[in-house]
Amino acid sequence: MRLPFLTLTFSSIFLSYSAVYYNRSSFQVIDLLLIALGAVSAHISVNSFNEYYDFKSGLDALTEKTRFSGGSGALIINPNSSRNVLSSALVFLTITILVGLFFIIKNGPSILPFGLFGIIIIISYTNWLNRSPFFCLIAPGLAFGPIMIMGTYLVLTSSLSIHTFFLSLIPFFLVNNLLLLNQLPDIKADKTVGRRHFPIVYGIENSLKLYAINTMITGLIIIMLVSLKVLPALSLISILPLLASIKVFRGLHTHIEEIRTRQFANIEPLLGLNVGMTLVTPVLIGLTLLL
Repeated sequence: MRLPFLTLTFSSIFLSYSAVYYNRSSFQVIDLLLIALGAVSAHISVNSFNEYYDFKSGLDALTEKTRFSGGSGALIINPNSSRNVLSSALVFLTITILVGLFFIIKNGPSILPFGLFGIIIIISYTNWLNRSPFFCLIAPGLAFGPIMIMGTYLVLTSSLSIHTFFLSLIPFFLVNNLLLLNQLPDIKADKTVGRRHFPIVYGIENSLKLYAINTMITGLIIIMLVSLKVLPALSLISILPLLASIKVFRGLHTHIEEIRTRQFANIEPLLGLNVGMTLVTPVLIGLTLLL
């Protein structure tokens, strides 16, 4: 299930909940809890599918694990559990679908497009989306950004706005960056099994340039939303964690050759710093909304 990574789901749900609170919209707490259940189940499902298919394809045996890439390696140690992992993926996907159906019955079909896109990403990410540099790049951000943020807001308030869309772009760019960098240690192994994500197709240098562009866009969105009074002025402090991207970018650029030769001792702390930035920024915005 890769439990430590599930904090990413709570980060997005918290940001959306905070936006609902800030706009003084009332909602039922049980709805928020069900949303969290459905979102976490979706995240567990996609992680479990990824574990299963990476083991079956032989990719698990080729990757050098870091704390942030290469999968858990659990099935390499215990291959007899592969069917249990697949069953887990299907069970949690079913939970997500049931939560979605509950809200469709309760609130109408407006949430259906978000649910369908989410399910497509869960099912197709490992085996199909990873073969397209564009779709593989944006799928994670779509899931934790527009789908999760706007879907949560829609269920809790029965409304959406362009402001909610722009707010959802903050985790969109951050999470895209997260997966983009976490793919760097796996370039050689992923290439062996036919994957064609952005670092494989366009190289490490271009991946780092894209990382920098995505981070700058994230900062500009925060500034824009504050200037439009969609976010309070206090939310500008959420730009501070983004400054960590400078160290990440410079560090990875310095160690490009080590990435190519699969020496990750200097790379792993930088990946960890980027994970922290990705988690903290939406939470910090959410806290400023609550305050």
